Amino acid sequence: MTAPIVSTEPATDDEIARIAIGDVDAVLTRARNAFPEWAAQGTDARIAILRRFANEVRDDAEDFARLIARETGKPFWEAKTEVSAVVAKVEISVKAHEERTGTRALDGAATGALRHKPHGVMAVLGPYNFPAHLPNGHIVPALIAGNVVVFKPSEKTPAVGRRLVEYYHRAGVPADVVQFLPGGAEEGRALTGDARIDGVLFTGSSTTGIAINKALADRPGIITALEMGGNNPLIVWDTDDLDAAATIIVQSAYTTAGQRCTAARRLIVRDDLHDALMERLLPMVDRIIVGAPFDEPQPFMGPVIDNQAADGLLAAHDALVAKGARVVRPLRRVAEGKPMLTPAILDVTDVADRPDDELFGPLLQIIRVADLDAAIDAANDTAYGLSASLVGGSRADYERFWQLSRAGIVNWNKPTNGASSAAPFGGTGLSGNHRPGAYYAADYCSYPVTSTEADTPEAAIPVGLKD
Repeated sequence: MTAPIVSTEPATDDEIARIAIGDVDAVLTRARNAFPEWAAQGTDARIAILRRFANEVRDDAEDFARLIARETGKPFWEAKTEVSAVVAKVEISVKAHEERTGTRALDGAATGALRHKPHGVMAVLGPYNFPAHLPNGHIVPALIAGNVVVFKPSEKTPAVGRRLVEYYHRAGVPADVVQFLPGGAEEGRALTGDARIDGVLFTGSSTTGIAINKALADRPGIITALEMGGNNPLIVWDTDDLDAAATIIVQSAYTTAGQRCTAARRLIVRDDLHDALMERLLPMVDRIIVGAPFDEPQPFMGPVIDNQAADGLLAAHDALVAKGARVVRPLRRVAEGKPMLTPAILDVTDVADRPDDELFGPLLQIIRVADLDAAIDAANDTAYGLSASLVGGSRADYERFWQLSRAGIVNWNKPTNGASSAAPFGGTGLSGNHRPGAYYAADYCSYPVTSTEADTPEAAIPVGLKD
């Protein structure tokens, strides 16, 4: 028998749960059989069930947030915001479904109609950084559209994934319509490669997303929505409010211990503004509290997900230093043997051939430049294209930055992260495949069907026939 997944708390290494690996074949058989009845229900009936789901989560919000905080290591205050996002997703998805996939008549020479159909069985693969909110962002619109879902959470956060599915079932979503499939990479490959799957909705690393894309390259009928990583730039330019700029940098780089796909990885600053900005930024970075989820006072940053992730970040930090990066604030463990890391800053201006990697943690790289053209070039010097932000500058500077930025999210005087669920979310290049999620998730959860219609057969051939 395959060993179960053992879930532990990053902050304490205490065991949370032991969960048996799921049976991919059995789960898909049940999903395939459940699809016709669920799809045949009216949209209003499905929406009513999902509103009950929102109420189930709302009623259990405190306990759910505690589980999220324990399994991810994120501060309790932040886990509460994730639960709120899970609840809010239902009404946002209802509105998006009505707006983007509604039924309407088509005017023309013949009577016509536009309607939408669900795809069928959707595989949802979730990440560990937002183990409830991000997969929920796929699952809710998929269910509203009439699809059934097989959900494989990250093997690092299976307990949150299991609880999320329990809330759907408590609300009245049939057991075979949303199924929990615990497992690792092997189960993920088996699930996404199975012929009974009609769609793959993925949030996670670019490496895994590319592997999924390659595996499905000869199956163009499979809808694939890939939400992947980012090597996101934040430019600080002409601004008199360096305190606000420093706050935006901290929020962008270190929220969720830097474990957000939209986190700022690269701080690009005008050379003659650099020293004044550092005078504001470094004292704030030094004040960041790193700790366990339920510590008092509440920490700003918890641990990264596990020691494997921490080791990888420390190795990347050391590799950049070996290439010539100047240490402004080092990346180091807060406590031996635990994945709690200090917020780090490296100046990589003079590093040749900087790696274009998503370093998924609290490690910010500074690049000093002479002018805005160089800043925009540096911002675009990446194969990723998720989020970018300009702090300071004029409206004309921002419009130029917006026009030239290769990113799906382009902000002005705001952090790179914290995107609204009421807007589309996604990127280009290694960050996504042009199927943005969040508000636009409705677009990939069903497909349009156009019809021309008449109550009785009507046809004529006016030319080209013999008498």
